[in-house]
Amino acid sequence: MTYRAPVADIAFALKHAAGLKAALAEGLYDDLDEATVDSVLEEAGKFASDVIAPLNTVGDKFGTPFKDGAVTTPPGWKEAYTAWAAAGWNGLASPADFGGQELPHAVNAACIEMWNAASMAFGIGPVLTMAAVDALHAYGSDDLKQKYLEKLISGEWMGTMQLTEPQAGSDVGALRTRAERAGDGSYKITGSKIFITYGEHDLTDNIIHFVLARLPDAPAGTKGISLFLVPKFMADGSRNDVRAHSVEHKMGIHASPTCTMVYGDKGGAVGWLIGEEHKGMLCMFTMMNRARLAVGLQGVAIADRAFQQALTYARDRKQMGKAIFDYPDVKRMLLTMRGLTGAARAICYATGVALDRSIRGKDPVAREKALARCSLLTPVAKAFSTDIGIEVASLGVQVHGGMGFIEETGAAQHYRDSRIAAIYEGTNGIQAIDLITRKVPLEGGNTVRLYINELREVVKAVQASNAPAFGETGARLNEAIDSLERATQWLLVQKTSDVTLAGATPYLRLFGNAAGGVMLAEQALIALRENDDAASRTALARFFAENIAVTSGGLERSVTEGAQSITNAEAALQ
Repeated sequence: MTYRAPVADIAFALKHAAGLKAALAEGLYDDLDEATVDSVLEEAGKFASDVIAPLNTVGDKFGTPFKDGAVTTPPGWKEAYTAWAAAGWNGLASPADFGGQELPHAVNAACIEMWNAASMAFGIGPVLTMAAVDALHAYGSDDLKQKYLEKLISGEWMGTMQLTEPQAGSDVGALRTRAERAGDGSYKITGSKIFITYGEHDLTDNIIHFVLARLPDAPAGTKGISLFLVPKFMADGSRNDVRAHSVEHKMGIHASPTCTMVYGDKGGAVGWLIGEEHKGMLCMFTMMNRARLAVGLQGVAIADRAFQQALTYARDRKQMGKAIFDYPDVKRMLLTMRGLTGAARAICYATGVALDRSIRGKDPVAREKALARCSLLTPVAKAFSTDIGIEVASLGVQVHGGMGFIEETGAAQHYRDSRIAAIYEGTNGIQAIDLITRKVPLEGGNTVRLYINELREVVKAVQASNAPAFGETGARLNEAIDSLERATQWLLVQKTSDVTLAGATPYLRLFGNAAGGVMLAEQALIALRENDDAASRTALARFFAENIAVTSGGLERSVTEGAQSITNAEAALQ
């Protein structure tokens, strides 16, 4: 089954749950209007559905053959990428002074969802180029910006992000790649990196690598890491001393080349410093945080594609005299798929709007508050969304029954592809730890408290509507918010220890369930007011509240009472 971008659902979530409509009305985006946003989303949906999506199965089967240091991308891949870049999609949210369109990051987020729903293997490559643009624009020298930004923004060249080494996965501070000062302002890079997405390919004439390395006099750990720009080809056309050694054979995203990279066969690859020496992690986090939102959108994307396919199959498949769609358990699975997808989409888009406010806001205080909101939501957007991507893709296989386990239906590919998103760009366990140790305590806990209060105000409005279609939506969501508030307060008064870390993952899920459920209810409330697909949206919000949000009490108890069953359970693992 081919993918059709759900442009209407995407636009509604973006404008209402994420707050883009209000931001437009405030003039946050200057003279940008809804009609322009709608036009961009419509065209992105067409390109994703008509050009990229038909290549998804082709890419899965063809993979990325590697020979003599070169990668061959699947048939149609290069033509699709070239057309995609020529249409300006790569520079949608990039700075206008280097050729970008400077549209909202939130609008770009919606487009990223569509590229990745069409094909995760295709969509992940441009994500890293966009992240490279962000880091270079924020921290690069004027000379580097002049040489590289325009071609990265246009998509003529692609970028990579290179952190991981065999001994330094999540422990980035353990990396061993070396940088030596060359005396002319450049550096010589030697070492190797693994798991490098699009480290080598044939889509563009040049690849600009952003590489973490350590100088000889660097302090230990992450405080001694620097970031370097290392092009595949130099300005004079000569090949730099960097190469792909091999391409991994993976469970999913087969058409995305995942490379082992080697630097320094001939004395060292030439690179240039981004930012300051020993402060590479600061620069890299600019790349990583944007990329984490994009990976969260991959979770939304693969979930939506899996849902679309499962829904079509359930309506067509007849068993015992009727379509399996008509059986309550199948409806439960399909509603779970759609509800989780919609909740995750809203959280990701809201993160995008918060990012825009942190950059474009007129008032410095408002920008700081928006940055704190963006920081709070980013680990939730990444981890909650990629977890549900896996769960929804798995349910998609289940709806297909035995045919879901057979590759020809495509349901299995969605499940295989989804699995990586919870791992790369910071595992979901690390996202959960980041949430409870760094983001929840922001401003002494005021950032999260304000957010919880805003969730309560939405539920009050839902209850005040007295709409019969909502059923027990308001009551169940209030219970979820109560659980989130109590768990949050418990974490805020604890000192970080194994006791709190043991509850990090259930806390993040509790946060996602509560926030996502409220956002679905908010969309339903607005749909009722505007008579815009109100029956569908209220039914989905009610299902989520009465079947998914109700798990919040158990998650709360896992956070506040479940630690000892983990920290003292060595005997169970013997």
